[in-house]
Amino acid sequence: MPKRRSRTRLLVPAALALALPAAAPRTAAAQTPLRIIVFGAHPDDCDMDAGGTAALWAARGHAVKFVALTNGDAGHQSEGGGALAKRRRAEAQEAGRRFGIAEYEVLDNHDGELEPTLAVRQQVIRRIRQWQADVVIAPRPNDYHPDHRYTGVVVQDTAYMVVVPNVAPDTEPLRKNPVFLYSYDHFQRPNPFRPDVAVAIDSVIEKKIHALDAHVSQVYEWLPWVDGSLESVPKDKAARLSWLRQQRSGQRISDEVRAALRKWYGAKADAVKDAEAFEVCEYGRRPSEADLRRLFPFFD
Repeated sequence: MPKRRSRTRLLVPAALALALPAAAPRTAAAQTPLRIIVFGAHPDDCDMDAGGTAALWAARGHAVKFVALTNGDAGHQSEGGGALAKRRRAEAQEAGRRFGIAEYEVLDNHDGELEPTLAVRQQVIRRIRQWQADVVIAPRPNDYHPDHRYTGVVVQDTAYMVVVPNVAPDTEPLRKNPVFLYSYDHFQRPNPFRPDVAVAIDSVIEKKIHALDAHVSQVYEWLPWVDGSLESVPKDKAARLSWLRQQRSGQRISDEVRAALRKWYGAKADAVKDAEAFEVCEYGRRPSEADLRRLFPFFD
């Protein structure tokens, strides 16, 4: 799904953390709250890839953080630079509030210029450690957009390194490697996505749509403009939300994801209309089926 200048600028390591209201209180079923961190290239990617699952985790009292590795300052047809970055940070903060997650952080690397450098890798290592993550989610390094690809590469490169004390030694290392997961994509080369886990998000699809609605610059302006369909976006706010719902929910679920839903949900899977799927990255901790059921406490 298309998104997004000089190559002479260095990536800026500074970051802006957008603190959000605390997640919902723990339920009786959530005895030990999980800690999940999701990485995306831009300040709407985490929402697209894992927003429904994040909402389910947060509603059960688990701590979810979204991190955008770039500030989104190139992702618009008529705006750009610091003003656009400021707008997109505000959109991300509001989306995080609507999802009910604990925090949404936007790093100050330039949109369209992300590279898998040691400096960016250390940014990611520090955030995984600081969050004390049980689960790390990121895109695969297969994508049309270089920022998406390099987000996948950078996060993949942190697997194992988060437990090495002499790497980024200013931040306490983890004692146990998290489970690293890739978010869903449809790309086939060099290898197709494998849905090891599929999560039904029908119960929170309206929350996801409501959160995506906060990314006005993207879902109603930039992405439709890139797709050549900007004229189809309604001006009325209610009609616009209905249009977004049609765009982002109720789409055909692939046969592979449907099979994964049946594995985890049994017969109930055939009634699922909206789902998010994840592939286990073999570079992180290797989870058993029991581990995955503990990390995704939605299937019972």
